[in-house]
Amino acid sequence: MQDLITQLKQYRTGLLIGGLIGLLTGGPIGLLLGGTVGFLAQRGLSRKLKDYNPQQLFFRATFCAMGKLAKADGRVSESEIAFAREVMTRMGLTEARRHEAIACFNEGKAEDFDITEVLRPLAILLRNRAAVKLMFVEIQLQAAMVDGDVSPAEQAVLQQMFAQLQFTPQEIELLMSRMRAEDAFRRHSWESHQQGGSQPELLADAYGVLGVAPEASDAEVKKAWRRLMSQHHPDKLIAKGLPEDMVQLAKEKTQEIQAAYDRVKAARGMR
Repeated sequence: MQDLITQLKQYRTGLLIGGLIGLLTGGPIGLLLGGTVGFLAQRGLSRKLKDYNPQQLFFRATFCAMGKLAKADGRVSESEIAFAREVMTRMGLTEARRHEAIACFNEGKAEDFDITEVLRPLAILLRNRAAVKLMFVEIQLQAAMVDGDVSPAEQAVLQQMFAQLQFTPQEIELLMSRMRAEDAFRRHSWESHQQGGSQPELLADAYGVLGVAPEASDAEVKKAWRRLMSQHHPDKLIAKGLPEDMVQLAKEKTQEIQAAYDRVKAARGMR
């Protein structure tokens, strides 16, 4: 009942215009029929426009794909649920927006959900928006890695994403390597903070985050850092269609890239 009242308020313009036209042409019965038609027409149009809204499309695809990955191996684990909730919290979603994200996650983990339903329009949207496309895949890779190793079933879903979004094998290999390094860098940084002292693996992780080898020159390290910072710059991503809800995720990503670069700089004595 409360949901109906909310919808009546939300689509009251169509209700009132349709009712007025109905009243003028058909009296009291026309008022009822016209109001109903106007309400349904505005609601249908609103939903269609929402489906084609770039930011809404990205938002829905993100959580539907996350749900698909979580259920890929047959069971949604506690850590996968916790990760999805953590992402929603980091995004600072309103209660209504959080319910929407949960609904998309549940839609994605349904047995009959076809992930191409969200990937095809997303691929069209992101065809010339490489940085936003990268952000989408990075979120999904984090979701896949939350349990540790990526299972064969999760790899199959990821391959569908890579194919739909037109990543080359070389791009996939580099991205997977960088994401594993980010996961290790995050974990070892936390261990270093908890236990005191520096974890010896952190420097190797930092090079991995930047996507360069320890033998790379200072100029190559700096070039990689600048490229990654540019790709993940929050303002640039928002301008290219990233939902404003997700700006915090982009900020966290740039902070992580910067932390890795600072560690490499310190080890090399770079300015």
